[in-house]
Amino acid sequence: MSDYGNIVFLNGLTSSGKTSIINEIVARKTNMFFVLGFDLFEETIPEWAADIPVYYANAIIAMYYAARSFSEQSQDVIIDGLVMNISGLEEHYKVLKEIFKGYPLKMVDIHCPLDICRQRNISRGDRRENQSSEQDKIAEKDIQYDLNIDTSLYTVKESADLLLSKIPFRIYKHNMK
Repeated sequence: MSDYGNIVFLNGLTSSGKTSIINEIVARKTNMFFVLGFDLFEETIPEWAADIPVYYANAIIAMYYAARSFSEQSQDVIIDGLVMNISGLEEHYKVLKEIFKGYPLKMVDIHCPLDICRQRNISRGDRRENQSSEQDKIAEKDIQYDLNIDTSLYTVKESADLLLSKIPFRIYKHNMK
């Protein structure tokens, strides 16, 4: 398995800071990884079926198998998501652990107080004001993490630095012409 790429799961409620941290790391152009996210895979569901939880669950599971495929090709992957128990994925964390059994999976908790998530949701304008609170009610609570980052205590840059200091990503050597 040493040739497998790392699979790093940034787990957190909407507006907790996952995507901002990923964008900060991407902007540095120093680490090579592929980004898979729930939002991206949600787009694969036909519009008429988008509100049917079992199809959302199917898209999440497909994303996990895509991440495994990247890992098998020696590529590092970051998953931007939330382990939550929904219809079709009632034991989400158990399913996730089974899919990634034997793979180099690192679970990272990205969090901040709910009132900060609420403020960020309002500022973003593309999320419901209480979307983070709603997700918190169905989010899996019993997860074993390799790293915890409270984005109310760190800037985006500091959060990215912390993640990179604890999780080994491949260094990208490129020619900037």
